[in-house]
Amino acid sequence: MTDRDGRLTVEGDRAVLNFERRLPFPIEAVWSAITDASERGQWFGETTLDAREGGAIEMVATGPPLPPERKRMTGRVLVWDPPHVFEHEWKQPIVEDGVVRYELRSDGDGTLLRFSHRGLSVRNAGGFRSGTHAFLDRLQCYLAGEPLPDWITRSQEVAAASRQSTGLSS
Repeated sequence: MTDRDGRLTVEGDRAVLNFERRLPFPIEAVWSAITDASERGQWFGETTLDAREGGAIEMVATGPPLPPERKRMTGRVLVWDPPHVFEHEWKQPIVEDGVVRYELRSDGDGTLLRFSHRGLSVRNAGGFRSGTHAFLDRLQCYLAGEPLPDWITRSQEVAAASRQSTGLSS
């Protein structure tokens, strides 16, 4: 698996999920899609964000087939360095507390996005990989002005491809 598809590394009893995507859009457009609550709401889900270090973030993801209270993620902004680094806590009832980080770097006429989610158990990180992949695909489609893939369908496709590439059955 490549970093584009999501790479899982284990540190003790916790995992780190990493993605690296080159997006053919200017850094300012990618930053805005990730940090502007109304834009983020289009590809991720309902978002409120106090855009500053120490500010609060709350999101309810579109897609996962769970009640809103199970999908609700809250936290504090840990790093706010426009348009390069956005890092926040990830507190959600269904998983261990973690930290999510978006790092952006201009790359020619596009942007290199490095995404990480630290603090998950190995089991939960494995499950989060396909869902995060689907959300990053939705981000790219949003930026391109293309129809967004259905989160559930895309997540299932990614999970099936992962099982096939590793030789695991459903």
